[in-house]
Amino acid sequence: MGGMPIMHNKRAKFALSSIPSRIARYFRARGLRHCLGLFGALLCVILLCMPSGFVTEGPGPTRDVLGTVRADGDGSDVAMIEIHGAKTYRDSGRLLLTTVNSYGIDWPATNAEVLYAWANPHAGVLPREAVIPPGQSSEDYQKTTKKEMSGAQDSASQQALRYLSSQGVDTSNVKVSMHVDKIGGPSAGMMYSLGVIDKLTASDETGGRTIAGTGTMESDGKVGAIGGIRLKMLGARRDGATWFLAPADNCSEVVGHVPAGLRDVKVGTLAEAYKALVAIGQGRGDSLPHCTA
Repeated sequence: MGGMPIMHNKRAKFALSSIPSRIARYFRARGLRHCLGLFGALLCVILLCMPSGFVTEGPGPTRDVLGTVRADGDGSDVAMIEIHGAKTYRDSGRLLLTTVNSYGIDWPATNAEVLYAWANPHAGVLPREAVIPPGQSSEDYQKTTKKEMSGAQDSASQQALRYLSSQGVDTSNVKVSMHVDKIGGPSAGMMYSLGVIDKLTASDETGGRTIAGTGTMESDGKVGAIGGIRLKMLGARRDGATWFLAPADNCSEVVGHVPAGLRDVKVGTLAEAYKALVAIGQGRGDSLPHCTA
């Protein structure tokens, strides 16, 4: 009984020592061409698994600015746009802000992921330096995008109240606060402005429709261009939108890339965007301008 483990150990050592000779016989039997092909395949696998210098993008989630969002801390739902000091009104439809999902920010995307995104018409590929400036860490980038989102919300509130004031609405005591989860950047400004105006007016602007859009909200009331609009239109259509408000300065990227079932509307200012929203809700959207080449 005491000698059995020694016997087993000798057999194991013999099996291990014979592995190199078995490998050598395997390759001798198949020739140089087979060996080179196997080595090339192994090298390709290694290269595909290595980190790249690119960021891949895809359609991100949408958020209804007239709806609710999960609050931090207690996990309860709160209104995405909260208004104090004035009566608010409900709308039967949805106003969707659109986003882009970026992969390769917190950790590098692999070459395989980049190759897949490059071949996928519903994805995009950008050099990492085009997304994160050289010398900036991913943590700094995340802080910057959150700061941009905060600034976009402030600008959206100011422009919405300014527009309402120009239409004779008393906004002197109105205070607006916004809540957002894990979304950064300034591109939701226009949709936030439309959400504030919608909540403070009695009419049912959407007419029960789902209307998406994108664009920054500038201090002069202009709707500014944004990035990733092709992917944002895909996300809007995926989540049920049939109309998409697009910045006029993005029209060259919109033409030829509007998903089936989605109708784009070109807007250059907040006033144009709101008038387009009302027209769509009243069933007059077909007369609105769309992007042309």
